[in-house]
Amino acid sequence: MAPLIETIPIDDPADPRIAPYAAMRERDLVGRAGRFVVEGEVTLRVLLSGRARFAAESILLAEERVAGLADAVAALPEAPPVYSASRAVMSAITGFPIHRGVLAIGLRGSEPAPDALVPPSPGRAILVGLVGLTNHDNVGGLFRNAAGLGADAVLLDGATCDPLYRKAIRVSAGTALTLPSARLPDADALLALAERHDLVPLALTPAGRETVSALPPLRRALLLLGAEGPGLPEPVIARCRALRIPMSAGVDSLNVATAGAIALHHLAGHHLATRDNPWQLSQP
Repeated sequence: MAPLIETIPIDDPADPRIAPYAAMRERDLVGRAGRFVVEGEVTLRVLLSGRARFAAESILLAEERVAGLADAVAALPEAPPVYSASRAVMSAITGFPIHRGVLAIGLRGSEPAPDALVPPSPGRAILVGLVGLTNHDNVGGLFRNAAGLGADAVLLDGATCDPLYRKAIRVSAGTALTLPSARLPDADALLALAERHDLVPLALTPAGRETVSALPPLRRALLLLGAEGPGLPEPVIARCRALRIPMSAGVDSLNVATAGAIALHHLAGHHLATRDNPWQLSQP
């Protein structure tokens, strides 16, 4: 039998208690004063699971979704307010049709210091650095790949978009809420961090001198990825070990999230096979 949870019914879209959910698309463009929006059951369950780095301030559910999510809310030591509304009211609150019927407001808190996210030398450390990525789908996809392929953290330069934008969280399948991340001013700061922590800086670029598949095992590395189209700046590539993924004739490059996954698999695959997933050892 599903647990019962107490909800607060909302029938007025202007109810001040659900003000953080109002006009979601417009507010996504101007910021939320230390808050972010989680949308969908998968990401809400991650937020409430205890694995997330953030806390939920409140939850807003369509009336018919309450029973199906009661277990996740009831498992919390101290649940946030849970509001319930019809889909029509939810859509009026947010300013667009709500199909999933599952929203929550998360609290950002203070961002960790980038240096604190790097495992100490001489131990293993694989980090991903994003330079100038402004597409939320790509950033969300890269977080999911980084989490799945054993990266310790993601570092973002000042031009990369917010990984806690609701679409980025959704595309990441909630891993943007769990994988440590921090922001630095620019690529120079990323490279300086790599030098401080004995990380080999790797630049993924179609013009790379080495192929990803030929890269020998590295215990400590920072994999830098640039935006599709412009890629990484040449001065940045010149200071890194430049890697490429061989491509069929007439094809310039892969989607950056896909390319990042391939490179991460080569960087962390051995570690995942021998430590995190012993089942792989029996495979040919």
